[in-house]
Amino acid sequence: MNRTQKCVHAKGMYLLLCLSMFAGSSKAQSCDPLTLDSITDPGIYSVGILTESNGLRNGPDYSGATLYYPTDATPPFASIAMVPGFISFQSSIQDWGPFLASHGIVAMTLGTNSLFDDPYDRRDALLDAIVTITEENTRSGSPLVGNLDLDRMAVGGWSMGGGGAQLAATADPTLKAVMALCPWLDSQTTAAELDHPVPVLIFSAENDVIAPPAQHADIHYNLTPETTSKLIFEIENGDHEVANSPTGGQGYVGKIGLSWLKHFLIDDACYCPLLLDTPSVASNYLTNVTCPDISTGINAMALDSKVSYQLYPSPCEGSITLSVARISERTTYEILSVTGAKVSSGSVEARTTNIDVQDLPSGVYLMNVITDHASEQIRFIVL
Repeated sequence: MNRTQKCVHAKGMYLLLCLSMFAGSSKAQSCDPLTLDSITDPGIYSVGILTESNGLRNGPDYSGATLYYPTDATPPFASIAMVPGFISFQSSIQDWGPFLASHGIVAMTLGTNSLFDDPYDRRDALLDAIVTITEENTRSGSPLVGNLDLDRMAVGGWSMGGGGAQLAATADPTLKAVMALCPWLDSQTTAAELDHPVPVLIFSAENDVIAPPAQHADIHYNLTPETTSKLIFEIENGDHEVANSPTGGQGYVGKIGLSWLKHFLIDDACYCPLLLDTPSVASNYLTNVTCPDISTGINAMALDSKVSYQLYPSPCEGSITLSVARISERTTYEILSVTGAKVSSGSVEARTTNIDVQDLPSGVYLMNVITDHASEQIRFIVL
């Protein structure tokens, strides 16, 4: 297919996309009827399993693993590696594997080289597991060849494994999310050890006598920088194992865990408001998460007479022109995906500015122009 044919094909595809997204509605993305209670266990996808007997790598920093993957979902897939706690086997957290895979996320549960491994050993096990997942994208014979999104990887763990997961985020800040299940870290843990930008979800248990929240989870939350998205969900009357399965806390452990991964790992903004909905089983629920506005109009120029800029052409290819009626020294722009992720930004220094979009994948985007007093958005399409 030559360049001209590609453009004609793309225009047709995006016309269909726009009609399906915008027909009868002025919203950028419809999230109805998604709620916490609409999340099911299992999800809608069938699940396949890989182990070392199927050719899965057995890394030097862990001992044995099981990889769960959706067999009938559309790739590429995001993934998460999860490790158990002190003197515990892989089986103690294995329920998370099929649950997450049934919702479209590749999940690998693993064992440790020693049941007595400390959180730092478990950190290393998780980072080694990421290597194994990465190799599945190219391993001959793997059903996941070419089907993994290697830019969307997360870690999780229980007890000392939950401590290790947080340490892994500090070691590898390119991770997209952390899930810490009733995490345990030494009382001498410092802020520097948890100084990372990776969004972290912490489950804790009100009646946990092994890792009491006041001595572990609460401290971890407080030591994580305020600039990092974080949430702590303490389950009322829960014990140390309450988050080992997504069925914990009357199923809200799985619902919040999945919502966290869908939002931060997969970048689906529809799940963000669910994280602000405090479950009825929470004895403590605290977060600094804010959610993007996903109800931007189709054509802000037509919907809001106060809009003071134009954007053309759309669809565009290579560059797009931003024409601003009024600018100040602090007028800036940012380009957002329809799920709210910022993909580009810059300053607006003239009334007409050509913006390079040639590196953006084909798709629908939002141009957000920010002034001293307001921000305004218009949707556009890149071919």
